[in-house]
Amino acid sequence: MAATTILGASLAVVGPLHYVAPEKFEAFTATAFPDDTRTWVLRHGAIETALGVGLLVPATRTLARVGLLAYGAHLGLHAFRTLTA
Repeated sequence: MAATTILGASLAVVGPLHYVAPEKFEAFTATAFPDDTRTWVLRHGAIETALGVGLLVPATRTLARVGLLAYGAHLGLHAFRTLTA
């Protein structure tokens, strides 16, 4: 439970930072998302914020965990496609 709370709080803080300082996220986002990187940075900020809040709220924790797995698969797939292209 504590790990879920820490992860949720971390995502809930880092997610909005994608909007405050998007340039800080562009370098490593561009690796997996070379086209329209800024848009992807902002999308990921929204997703991470939502997942973080979802992990912090007991009623939505299970759904947020599933979403986190899907998000991880999404990032991994894009990184794999880009790096093997």
